[in-house]
Amino acid sequence: MSGLDKKPTANRCLNGQVAVVTGAGRGIGRAIALAVARAGADVAVNDLPESETLQSVVQECQALGVRSMAMPADLGDRQQVEDGINQVVEQLGGLDVAISNAAYSDRELFHEADLSGFERTIQVTMWGPFYLVRAASRHMIAQKRGGSIVIVSSTHATRPIPGAMAYNMSKAAVEQMAKTAATELTEHRIRVNALRPGWVDTPGERKFFTEENLENLGTGLPMGRLGQPEEIAHGAVFLCDPASESINGSVLTMDGGIQLPVEQMFRLKQQPSSSTPADKT
Repeated sequence: MSGLDKKPTANRCLNGQVAVVTGAGRGIGRAIALAVARAGADVAVNDLPESETLQSVVQECQALGVRSMAMPADLGDRQQVEDGINQVVEQLGGLDVAISNAAYSDRELFHEADLSGFERTIQVTMWGPFYLVRAASRHMIAQKRGGSIVIVSSTHATRPIPGAMAYNMSKAAVEQMAKTAATELTEHRIRVNALRPGWVDTPGERKFFTEENLENLGTGLPMGRLGQPEEIAHGAVFLCDPASESINGSVLTMDGGIQLPVEQMFRLKQQPSSSTPADKT
């Protein structure tokens, strides 16, 4: 039985906590918001103000028996982020978990790029997590009850994927951001970690690939398929679980083995045996 065949268990490890998840209108963010709700936390669901799915995700969380509210905000706008977090704290009574997932990306060669898209990618994908971490940590420090922050990164942080320079730069930056924030916040018992997914089957991938492309390309990955949002959500809850308190300033990679040298292993298996009759007795 694969991990996708197993039903999620009702581990209420976040009971009584308040969480915010950004970019949660669809894909990985939606899956994380629902997983956090299943774990018992009240959830503030963030997406762009014009999002058509924001309210439906709030309702899905509420159906799981927790309080949930919408936090419409553009993560590239510092004031919107700070105002949104203030509203979450006021309406839900505090903040214990902050998960930064919102991102933006275009695909174009950097020397030919429309700089408006390049700059928008950095504003949302790098500055957005910083605005969230800063605003959330200030409330957590004031509460004096600790907390957990997770920044969703990407394998782009370490792989120079062509046509995605702004996204690559931003994801590399947020991993360093997470480690630096962890160093500065440890004394307040606030943990900060990064979560590094690989290639995940999300609506956002349809911006760059057709369904046929995704299906064919997925078979070439080490696990023979794209990752699923629910798998990444499981990792996010694991990092926020109080039982994971010893995990701080780390990067959890959930990429299905993309970073492994599987192509070299395939070549090795195709090589003829190095044994010769002289080697045998």
